[in-house]
Amino acid sequence: MVRCLVSSRRRGLLCAAMPIAVSLVLLLGSCGDDASPAAGSTAAGTTGAAAGGNGGSGGDGGGGDGGDGGGGGDVFATYTNPLSARIPGGGVVASCPEPSILGGEGSVDGRWVLFCSSGPLNGEDRAEGGELNRHLLPILQSEDLVSWTYVGDALDALPSYAEATADIRAPEIHRFGGRYHLYYTVTEVIGGGSAIGVATSDSPTGPWVQEASPVVEPHPAPCCAGSRRWVHDPSVVADERGKWYIYYGSYYGGISVRELSEDGLIADPLSQREVTIPNRYEAAHVVRRGEHYVLFGSAATCCNGPLSGYAVFAGRSKSPFGPFVDREGVSLLAASVGGTPVLAMNGNRWVGTGHNAVFTDHAGQDWAVYHGVDRGDPYLAQTGEGLVTKRQLLLDPLDWVDGWPMVRGGRGASDLPQPAPAAREGDEGRHVVELQAEEVPGEVIEAYSDELDGTALNGRWSWVREPAEGTIALGGGALRWSTQSADLFEDLDSASVLSEEAPAGDYMVETKVTLDLPPEGCCFNFAQAGIVIYGDDDRFVKLVSFSSWDTRQIEFAKEVSSGGEGEPRYGSTVLGATGKTVWLRVVKRSGGGEERYTAVASRDGRTWVRGGTWTHELGEEGRIGLVAMGAPEGTSWPARFEYVRVYRLGE
Repeated sequence: MVRCLVSSRRRGLLCAAMPIAVSLVLLLGSCGDDASPAAGSTAAGTTGAAAGGNGGSGGDGGGGDGGDGGGGGDVFATYTNPLSARIPGGGVVASCPEPSILGGEGSVDGRWVLFCSSGPLNGEDRAEGGELNRHLLPILQSEDLVSWTYVGDALDALPSYAEATADIRAPEIHRFGGRYHLYYTVTEVIGGGSAIGVATSDSPTGPWVQEASPVVEPHPAPCCAGSRRWVHDPSVVADERGKWYIYYGSYYGGISVRELSEDGLIADPLSQREVTIPNRYEAAHVVRRGEHYVLFGSAATCCNGPLSGYAVFAGRSKSPFGPFVDREGVSLLAASVGGTPVLAMNGNRWVGTGHNAVFTDHAGQDWAVYHGVDRGDPYLAQTGEGLVTKRQLLLDPLDWVDGWPMVRGGRGASDLPQPAPAAREGDEGRHVVELQAEEVPGEVIEAYSDELDGTALNGRWSWVREPAEGTIALGGGALRWSTQSADLFEDLDSASVLSEEAPAGDYMVETKVTLDLPPEGCCFNFAQAGIVIYGDDDRFVKLVSFSSWDTRQIEFAKEVSSGGEGEPRYGSTVLGATGKTVWLRVVKRSGGGEERYTAVASRDGRTWVRGGTWTHELGEEGRIGLVAMGAPEGTSWPARFEYVRVYRLGE
C-alpha cells in the first residue's frame, strides 16, 4: 500500500519520515511502498489535510514507514511516542500516569499545560533515605504538544482532610468562572473512604489554593449501605447553558454524575445519578460533541507491568445524566455491559493504554493524550512493596467515525513517527483518518474445523484432564459442557481443556457459545466458556464470555510461565458487550519471533467488534482449544458450543 501526505499549502506528497522523536520532514515528490500486515483504508480528515501516519510495528494494522523520495518543499514536525518531557537541570519525566491537559480552552500564552498523577518523575527520583519521591500532581508545559518541560508540582501538601498516607491522583483541569479549577482524587480521607478534592488558581501553573472540604465526599456504593465506594477519577463537563457536572467513580461502585455549584466547589449529592454499572469502568472522561455527551471509560488492569490490559471504551447520551449507550445501543448500566472500543493494545510495544483525556488542536483535530506501558521496559522502579509500573505519556489523533471516537481510526497507539498536532495559531493539520481493516475470514480449513454435529467427538480432539462423567455430551448439533469449579490461573491448573492441533501459519478460529448464566445479578465469579490457544497450563491466551460480580463480560487473557521476581504471570483485557450467546474469534499472526493474537466478538454473528491484541510465544505447541470453567464451588452453568471453524485469513 502506498501512503502519502498532501500539504494544504502545496500539493506535494510526504512519503517518508526520519525515525527520530521530533524531526523536520521534507515534502517529497514520490512515494514509497508500505508493506502492512492488515492495511486499513484511507479517508480525508476533517482538517483538510491528508495522509495517515505510520502504523505501529507488529500488527497494529497501520504498517511501517514509507520509502525514501526526492524533492523539496515545506517542512513540518513529527513526533514519536512516548512524548519527551525534560527536567530543567537534567533528567526526564519517565512516567506520567492519568494525564489531564488544558484542552478545550487551548494553549495559554502560547503554551500548553498538562498534569500527571502524583509520584516520582523517574526511577532515580528518590529521597535521601532511598524511597521514591512523591510529587503532588506534576505540571508539564509545551509549545508544540510534543516536547514537554517539567515546571513544578501543583500542590505542596495534602489537603487538610486527607490521611497522611493518602495519594493524590487523576487530575482534571478546566477553566470556568474566571479561574482555573484542578480536581483530583484523594485516596484516603480522615474518617474513611476516598473523595474528590479541588484547588483553584488564576494561572494553570499556580499557585494553587486547595479547598478545605472535598467537592465529592466519601459515601457508600449504591449496592451496599455502610460501604465506602471508590470516589476516584473526576471529570467535569458543561452543558450548552454553561451548567457544569462532575463524573467520578471506579470499579467498586461504578461511575456517577452530580451537578456542580456555579463556582465548581460543591457537588450536589441530591442530584447524583449512576451512569455505569460497577466492576467495569473507571477513569471517566466526558466531552460534549454535537447533541451528545460522550463518556470515555477505561477498563481492565492499568498497572500490571507487561501484562497490563487497560483499554478505553465509549458510550454516549443526549443528557449529562445518561443513559449512556454504545454503538449497538447497549447501556453502560446493563449487566451485559456496553461500551464501544476506542483504544486497545494492537500488538506493538504499547500495552495498558488508557485513562485518556481529549483536546482539540488549532487545526480543529481532536487528540487523545493517555498513558501506556512499554512491554519491553515496563517498570519504573523496584520498591519494598514491589515493582512500580512505568506509565508513559502517549499522544495520538482521535478520529470520529459515524459519530463514534476511535484512536487512529481504530488502529490504537502509534510507535513510529506521526505528523505532529497543530500546536500554534495558524498551524495546519496534516492528519487523515485511516481506518483499521476488519478481520475477515478466508477459506475454511476443513481439516481443523468441526461442526460438532455428531454423537461422538472427532478423533483429532484430545483432553487435558478429562471432565467428570456426565458433565459433557455431544448431540443435537452442539457440544454441551457444564462449567467446572476449576480454572487455569497461575498455579491453579485444574480445568479440563479440549484441544486439537492448530494449522501451520496464520489463521482465525471461531466458535459460537451459549453460556446459560442468569442474565443479571451477583455473584457467579468467574464462570466462563470460550476459546483457548493452549501451549500448556501456564502458556496460553483465552477469549471467554464470563461473569464478574454483577456484570457479564468478554475477557481476553494471557498467561506466561514465569517472569522475574515479583512480575505478573496473568493479564487480561475486555471487549465490548457480550450476550447469553456470543460469537468469538481469535486471529493469529506470526512475525518477529512471536505471535500476535487478536480478539474479535459478535452478539449476532453479523456485526463484529474488534478487541485488543496480545503477543505470545507459543510456537508450534499452540493448540486450538475450548474451555468451560471458573464456576463457583458447588455450582455449574451449562455451556453450549455449536461449532469450531478454522479459517485462513481473508484479504
